[in-house]
Amino acid sequence: MGETVVLTGISGFIAKHIALKLLASGHSVRGSLRDVSRASEVRAALGQHLDNSGLGRLSFVQLDLTRDDNWGAAMAGATALIHSASPFPIANPIDEDDLIRPAVEGTRRAIAAAGAAGVKRVIFTSSVVAIIDTYKRGMQDETDWCNLDAPDTTAYAKSKTLAERAAWELSAPHGIALTTINPGLVIGPPLDGHFGSSISIVARLLRGRDPMLPMVSFSCVDVRDVAEAHLRALERPQTAGRRIPCTAGVMSMPDMARVLKAAYPARKITRRVAPKFVLRLLAMFDPDIRAILPSLGQAHHVSNARARKDLDMRFISPDGALRASAEWLVANGRV
Repeated sequence: MGETVVLTGISGFIAKHIALKLLASGHSVRGSLRDVSRASEVRAALGQHLDNSGLGRLSFVQLDLTRDDNWGAAMAGATALIHSASPFPIANPIDEDDLIRPAVEGTRRAIAAAGAAGVKRVIFTSSVVAIIDTYKRGMQDETDWCNLDAPDTTAYAKSKTLAERAAWELSAPHGIALTTINPGLVIGPPLDGHFGSSISIVARLLRGRDPMLPMVSFSCVDVRDVAEAHLRALERPQTAGRRIPCTAGVMSMPDMARVLKAAYPARKITRRVAPKFVLRLLAMFDPDIRAILPSLGQAHHVSNARARKDLDMRFISPDGALRASAEWLVANGRV
């Protein structure tokens, strides 16, 4: 018998892949949606890869990270929770609490509801931004934490860090065995046309929208590996109590452009690096550029040794994940 897993935010880019891995492995999935009308979208995306038996183990429940309604009913009879729901914008919001509050409150509601229902196993989708201390140089790992007081810490980094800390603080009193998965920038092929900000970066490069590129670097990982890591963590109780960074390596935006230009030589893909003064001017008009200014010239490396050891992960290369993203976007007419 497989697990009965509550998967929050199932309509998300990563969560759909997690659901696919779970269902293909024989588990049952109860996916949460803020808008239940999106259930047909999720079924259609997963149905391309599953038989009727797999889809028959998929159900839905309406949940909102900022409301108490339905959490008890959602957890009833479940044996595990994968909490993946959290907003991921590129630009910083005007009010950082617009990101932080739903992330932290949603985590608290999810952990409390799981504990009240007797759910003892939780996998939490965090991020490498909850690990990276921008003041620290050299390789970082699961023992590191984001410095919330650093002036260049983004609202998103604060939201993921505070949410993960809340998960650790609340899990022990509820008798919950918690594992966190901390992925880098998640790219790779979407299961449908509803993808988030990370794939939008690849689409922007393919469109050649910008005359120059910022020297900004990301710890990258393929969405299929992130989903596999969630599945393996769930099925390996010995990973309880551990943070598991998931990253395949660092790529800068100019690096990404070079890979894409080699794959699509006919496309007008920008490869020129923008001087800082130009970016500061553009940032006055473009919030996406304004959000990345503090990261210019920085490349923070995070070790994936724990994922390789504890989960036996063998990661798709950043180049491979990037090309898979681009192939999907081109094949589906999205660029």
